Amino acid sequence: MKTDPETFIRANTSLLALPHVPEIRLYLASEAHELWLKTEEELEAIGLPPPFWAFAWAGGQGLARYVLDRRETVKGMRVLDFASGSGLVGIAASKAGAARVTAADIDPWSQTAVRLNAAVNSVSLDFTGADLIAQNVDSDVVLAGDVFYDKSFAEALIPWFETLVAEGKDVLVGDPGRAYLPKDRLEFCAVYEVPVTRALEDSEVKKTTVWRFRPQGRMTQTLAS
Repeated sequence: MKTDPETFIRANTSLLALPHVPEIRLYLASEAHELWLKTEEELEAIGLPPPFWAFAWAGGQGLARYVLDRRETVKGMRVLDFASGSGLVGIAASKAGAARVTAADIDPWSQTAVRLNAAVNSVSLDFTGADLIAQNVDSDVVLAGDVFYDKSFAEALIPWFETLVAEGKDVLVGDPGRAYLPKDRLEFCAVYEVPVTRALEDSEVKKTTVWRFRPQGRMTQTLAS
């Protein structure tokens, strides 16, 4: 890496409580930080991939809220926080009593962000930078926030998540209406109005739903829009 991740994160973010999950604080960028203004070329010049870990996305906030309000979802379980980013959802799972939480993200900067954010919230998370798609995972529950934004990524995730469910794992996703969300394969769990940053979402509040991947053959519970 051209830039030390911890030094950069501490210099370009602030420790903020989340509006929808005030129990958790994260190192996040705000409009006041230059990180918002950096172009893709500038990020590449300093060796920084797109800093998804620097923002609290709506799906992750909704999923974190769900886990904290329904602790039985993860209590005593082995949890995988897939595409972890900042570690928000994994931190929520740990606070809710998960036996073990592994944050997974292929962005190497996420590892540092997760470590710093976990320490601030007095929890401990394992981390893996491996590409887990289509792999076996040693977890009882898989949590994934904001993962259905890209067509090819969604096409890879859906059969993997279905395989995990067939193996008896619980797969929960938090989503604010991303384009490639496979609603026909999901069961409704909860819906939230999540405050977000307009520069990210072109909105100040996003209706965010938590869904559970259903076993094949089970009827989908629908939600009136």
